[in-house]
Amino acid sequence: MKIIKYTTVIIALILTVTQCKLPDNVDPKAPTHVPVETIFTNAQLALINQVDNNSVNLNTSRLYIQYWQQTTYFDESRYLMIDRQIPDNYIVEFYRDALVDFKEARDVVTSPDYGADPASRANKVAVIDILMAYGFQACIDHFGDLPFTEALQAQTITQPVYDDAAEVYKTLINNVGTALVTLGADAGNGSWGTADLLYGGDDGLWRKFGATLLLRMGMRLADVDPAASKAAVSTAISAGVFTDMSEAGYLHYSGVTPHVNDIYDSYINDGRKDYLPTNTIIDLMMDLDDPRIGLYFTKVDTAGNGNDADFVYKGAVAGLDGAQSYQLFSQFQDVFFEPTFPAMITDYIESEFLLAEAAARGGYGVSDAAGHYNNAIKASIMYWGGSEAEADAYIASDKVAYSDAKWKELIGTQKWLAYYNRGIEAWAEWKRLDYPQLNVAENLSYSDIPLRFVYPYNEPLQNEANLNAAIAKMSGGDKTSTPVFWDVVPSPFMK
Repeated sequence: MKIIKYTTVIIALILTVTQCKLPDNVDPKAPTHVPVETIFTNAQLALINQVDNNSVNLNTSRLYIQYWQQTTYFDESRYLMIDRQIPDNYIVEFYRDALVDFKEARDVVTSPDYGADPASRANKVAVIDILMAYGFQACIDHFGDLPFTEALQAQTITQPVYDDAAEVYKTLINNVGTALVTLGADAGNGSWGTADLLYGGDDGLWRKFGATLLLRMGMRLADVDPAASKAAVSTAISAGVFTDMSEAGYLHYSGVTPHVNDIYDSYINDGRKDYLPTNTIIDLMMDLDDPRIGLYFTKVDTAGNGNDADFVYKGAVAGLDGAQSYQLFSQFQDVFFEPTFPAMITDYIESEFLLAEAAARGGYGVSDAAGHYNNAIKASIMYWGGSEAEADAYIASDKVAYSDAKWKELIGTQKWLAYYNRGIEAWAEWKRLDYPQLNVAENLSYSDIPLRFVYPYNEPLQNEANLNAAIAKMSGGDKTSTPVFWDVVPSPFMK
């Protein structure tokens, strides 16, 4: 009887469910509304993950700037882009996965139906504008002219025009400047709350983040548009840039897959050993007696007998046309393999180096280049676990001590060392400051080190007319040796 009773109930339920009418072409499992907070969080995570990404398919900046060398597959360390269509993948990650979502979140927040109070709404827009400026800059600095005014509108504009990169920079600088005014006027009203992975909606810290980003963009223009550069730097300083490492824009991963540091994901989760530190960085750090070398890298037993005297720092040959065994070279220190190791976006170290450069150039209303330079180096050494005494000794050493006569070499070299693992920014600043001197890849020349990505390889199939118009403007053509608009000072090492 129990079986009959339960069967009868089940049949009744089935009949009841099958009688329910659903509208045609509606998936009952698909969400009909995604909270704008979710869209914002996904965009923020996509942006940060791409900045931090180490995949040879998506972000090869650590290879080009010779922080890392590949082990088994070495073509990308020798600047081959086409096989993996790296430029295509790089820009898709920014445009499709981050910038489109930021735009959608912005559209929602600025719509008449959005119910938040005006101050909170304004702060949310300001944070989005700062992050969109960060994303567009990361793309322009890699390519040059790109779609901007007609970008992110795939439903209505499938073939966007390429905007002049210098003009886009001006727009981004203006957008960030406006955002800083908003965040300053409405300080304390909050923005994205827990949806904000970096600052938890702290608009005061977002103001410092935006000011430091504006300082970065302003100094990018130093050689090509000094007036615009000085105006942007002045606005940034007035708004208040980072003054302490506790304010840094670092994403601290939860440590639970998939929200883990990308090096951990590659080496531990995927079980790959594709990268090694290069002889470029290890040899330079050894020459300078840099206290960070043991904080960045391990020693390797060159004799294989376990004697302490045989353990040395040894970097893989940058740009070698061949494989190099992982076990024969120094490797990354354990901290980089922690699943919670943060993605580095911008910090106090960056703001101090930029202020040092502004003071060294003169005319920016910034003084004490040596003080800012020393602050940046000390902050870097202590962030990685070095001591104040080590930092002071290093800064006072003959090869590191600040000198106005060598400001570009000193700032460029020390910034490159401090930016270790921040490939995108390190590549941009190396192109602009030209230091340190990198190694020449086997059977190539110094001029083969890329100054930009070529345009995406699929673009002729998707947007040929606008692509060709952009290429026609380039005096050097669509080549890796054609510098972006702000890179106008030739490298002293180019032969």
